Amino acid sequence: MALQEDDFKKVISHAKEYGFVFQSSEIYDGLSAVYDYAQQGVALKNNIKDYWWRAMVQMHDNIVGIDSAIFMHPTVWKASGHVDAFNDPLIDNKDSKKRYRADVLIEDHVAKIEAKIEKELAKAAKRFGDSFDKEQYMATNERVAGYIATSKSILARMGDALTKEDLAAVKELIEELKIVCPISGSANWTDVKQFNLMFGTKIGASADSAMDLFLRPETAQGIFVNFLNVQKTGRMKIPFGIAQIGKAFRNEIVARQFIFRQREFEQMEMQFFVRPGTQKEWYDKWKETRIKWHYSLGFSEDNYRFHDHDKLAHYADAAADIEFKFPFGFKELEGIHSRTDFDLSSHEKYSGKKLQFFDPELNESYVPYVVETSIGVDRMFLAIFSKSLEEETLENGSTRTVLKLPAVLAPTKAAILPLVKKDGLSELAHEIFQELQWDFAVSYDEKDAVGRRYRRQDALGTPFCITVDHQTKVDQTVTIRHRDSMEQERVAIADLSGIIDRAVSTKHWLKKMA
Repeated sequence: MALQEDDFKKVISHAKEYGFVFQSSEIYDGLSAVYDYAQQGVALKNNIKDYWWRAMVQMHDNIVGIDSAIFMHPTVWKASGHVDAFNDPLIDNKDSKKRYRADVLIEDHVAKIEAKIEKELAKAAKRFGDSFDKEQYMATNERVAGYIATSKSILARMGDALTKEDLAAVKELIEELKIVCPISGSANWTDVKQFNLMFGTKIGASADSAMDLFLRPETAQGIFVNFLNVQKTGRMKIPFGIAQIGKAFRNEIVARQFIFRQREFEQMEMQFFVRPGTQKEWYDKWKETRIKWHYSLGFSEDNYRFHDHDKLAHYADAAADIEFKFPFGFKELEGIHSRTDFDLSSHEKYSGKKLQFFDPELNESYVPYVVETSIGVDRMFLAIFSKSLEEETLENGSTRTVLKLPAVLAPTKAAILPLVKKDGLSELAHEIFQELQWDFAVSYDEKDAVGRRYRRQDALGTPFCITVDHQTKVDQTVTIRHRDSMEQERVAIADLSGIIDRAVSTKHWLKKMA
């Protein structure tokens, strides 16, 4: 665990040092669990959103996008269940006076057990070599099987207690597991209480006439209340989807782990409307589609796993998370939920408006069922950033820090570097830069020795460095250096655009999903 913590500290440090993520209002000592995306970070974040949008909207002829308002009529949140049921179970330690999410304390305890499993598997893999069968070992090794059974039992008990809203049982489980406060080291806990996560505000010119509002805690409701508008104006037929990228806000009392859990965050989600009775089929289909999207980015499949929910939300008949192996363990990255007809039916009830679809094949109207895919932009950013950051020892014994971002997402695709500032090389490099910037995000750098510039671009995640030297003036060729392999090759200036495009085009990357 200490090694993981050190790795995570390096991620946070690198994010700040190279202009990806800053603490919000840092000159005023910051604001807890609120972050700003800096010049490199906003480019990476926008590329993540674009990659999702193209896969979700552009590549599906039955999915369209909207951008709904953050402020919504307060009855929306009554209908959705957020006013009455959008709570986290919180517990305080009497000695440290620190507050924690009870479910997170239990999940962290399970994560420690899972770390033991990983350690046992690593030892076994080293011992057995190429003959090692991971699945068989997990099923037959008594110690590992025991760890797995214990983890499942704990999560099942927690899920059952939370489903029944039996907060006493949640505390009992914490005490039984001998979970202590990380600060005080004591198990002197208060009772578990529910805390509503919505931020309240007001709208209106005066206190007398002001209406109570909420900052939206999710983006999904903006899709549901616009279901009929989109369906009619877009002449959409079931099945069809509505996608959206937008900000949401939650008053997280226990916000931590950098940008993993924030009070202001961004979601990419799609609500797919289907005929009642077909939701399980579409649920399975979207689970498969979404995991392929993640795999397309090229990270090892061992970094992902599905986790079926032990506790279903009040609106769901099936739910699973795609979990990612963050530096602090496997945590939720994306949720796929079969939401039934809860949302549309509830909005029908509270609004008095029919939210139904007339199905010409069945010759009847019905409230569609919904399958949701929802992913946090910030969590996706952290997953990609943390998994891409590596420290390599080179053949000469030196080390380099390299951010091996998927090229399609890299903030800068190529850096143009004149070998020296004189002899007309800067002017020639500027010409190449100005031509490439029509099609790609490129940068220009002439400060420091070229080796140091290479290292800086490695740390920024730039896939290519293009060096302009004296030979360039003679034969119109440059040296192109590949970030991951550090290999260099001589290519014609005229070929640069094609080389970069083949490496960074969305088409090239998304075709891996086929």
